[in-house]
Amino acid sequence: MNNEIIIDATSDEITIALLEEKRLIELNKEKADIQFSVGDVFLGRVRKIMPGLNAAFVEVGYEKDAFLHYLDLGAQFQSLNKYLNMALSRKGKPIPLPKFRSEPDIPKDGKISNVLKPGQPILVQIAKEPISMKGPRLASEISLAGRNIVLMPFADKVSVSQKIESLDERNRLKKLLQSIKPKNFGIIVRTAAEGKKVALLDSELRTLIEKWEDSFLQIRSATPPKLVIRELNRTTVLLRDILNVSFNSIYVNDKALHREIKDYINSIAPEKTKIVKLFTGKAPIFEHFGINKQIKSQFGKTVSFKSGSYLIIEHTEALHVIDVNSGNRSKSGDDQETNALQVNLAAADEISRQLRLRDMGGIIVVDFIDMTNQANRQVLHERMKEGMSDDRAKHNVLPLSKFGLMQITRQRVRPEMHVETQETCPACKGTGKVSASILFLDEIENSIREIIEKHKFRKLSLKVHPFIGAYLNQGIFSILRKWRKNLNCKITVETNTSYGFLEYHIHDKYDDEVILNGMSDK
Repeated sequence: MNNEIIIDATSDEITIALLEEKRLIELNKEKADIQFSVGDVFLGRVRKIMPGLNAAFVEVGYEKDAFLHYLDLGAQFQSLNKYLNMALSRKGKPIPLPKFRSEPDIPKDGKISNVLKPGQPILVQIAKEPISMKGPRLASEISLAGRNIVLMPFADKVSVSQKIESLDERNRLKKLLQSIKPKNFGIIVRTAAEGKKVALLDSELRTLIEKWEDSFLQIRSATPPKLVIRELNRTTVLLRDILNVSFNSIYVNDKALHREIKDYINSIAPEKTKIVKLFTGKAPIFEHFGINKQIKSQFGKTVSFKSGSYLIIEHTEALHVIDVNSGNRSKSGDDQETNALQVNLAAADEISRQLRLRDMGGIIVVDFIDMTNQANRQVLHERMKEGMSDDRAKHNVLPLSKFGLMQITRQRVRPEMHVETQETCPACKGTGKVSASILFLDEIENSIREIIEKHKFRKLSLKVHPFIGAYLNQGIFSILRKWRKNLNCKITVETNTSYGFLEYHIHDKYDDEVILNGMSDK
């Protein structure tokens, strides 16, 4: 399978596209000023105890207090709390965790008011980013993720990923980690550790322990709320979690990020360093790889998928609803049951892709086309589970109900990916009225002329919709050629399918956009 990661880095955000056989299956956006990421560890302060919810609200620096439920404290919370208080009051280095005397586990059915009180400092980790009007969701069972293992302070046990199928390999890894693990540290062995040697796992374990110990050196002088451990950025986390032998290429259009990614890949998988490539093409990177078109076609309310069939995707505050429509398939010669099964199976493949692509979480209800054959209904259920098997988010797929509805739950840890596919008309600016289209080329020519007269440029690039670009280059004595001669300027045309039909931008030789009242960097 041909898997690629395409990374578009700008000054405002980094967008990461994951392609399988050139098809977009995952899209991640990371803002440059992002404040909260899943995995970040904070020294917070308890603001309010809610006995009715058996939960507390904790101040971590967000505009709304974060939510911490009793069940998310972790069984070893008393040990963590004792160790934190010792670190806050102790001068010098905190006591090494292997020498620390642990406290008894808290009961599963206990009350939060028995372990927390308002004003108390507390160590917490972001479990879910702020979503809609809600603050972050927290946990106090701290985990530090690496490429091959996850470190769990105070857990003092070793568990192995169920995705490692070989019993011998599972036993090997468990015995290996038990032999090198210090006391009071727990370890979860990830799937990526399969076949790895002890030296590599030991090196990663020492790195994670050092990360934990360094965080407590900061805590001594910290005042809540305070970020203690920063999770890796979204790009690095994605590479850490999904990089495997099936990846052929990672393209990135920023030199600094290219170097950073290459260094990181070299540290976790040196043999894969050569797949990291710097994109230097003239066209935007997403345009070059055909990603813009896929984004526009896959994030709307209506999504076509096969032989005229399509999905209608609606969102509410409580759940997501997906309706499957056969479209032109209803006119095929197959009987109704066969036709319904074929459409539903294709829809299941597309739905599993859409959930991952949009990062839709919570409850999803799918209204498939009705089928009466119980065997066909079971086949559809298995197809849906198979399609979701590669999804890294925790999920559960229920069989079809008697009404033909399938319920899916999918873990939601960050806001759903939303891309606005409808554009404000660049010609009318949303008013519904445009100037005469026959004057459009005159408008572009006048803009170029004014820029040349003001800035004395001798080289410019004009970025337009492909249809306009084709018209400007048409013929031996093209319009573009006439402009070059009349304006005494080397003008090149670049096309971009993400532009509106009558949208254009003018850039200088450094690829900075030029506006009539001055210059502005893109």
